[in-house]
Amino acid sequence: MRPKNSYRYFANVDCQFYPTCHGGIDKNCMFCYCPLYRLDCKGNFKILENGLKDCGGCLVPHMPEGYDYIMSFLMKK
Repeated sequence: MRPKNSYRYFANVDCQFYPTCHGGIDKNCMFCYCPLYRLDCKGNFKILENGLKDCGGCLVPHMPEGYDYIMSFLMKK
């Protein structure tokens, strides 16, 4: 069960992209733009032919546990 609109989880249901981003599942919008983008985060990402990181298949920042994972990952850096 996710905490509803807390400091760890927030769903911005008024966003023009909600809920279609990442396949339309209920998700955490706290990290809409993931702070781990430039890091080797162990999320489900691909490197495109042009060298850019494609995080479209990653749900780590949007899951209830994502806040704790991201914060612990950033604290190690």
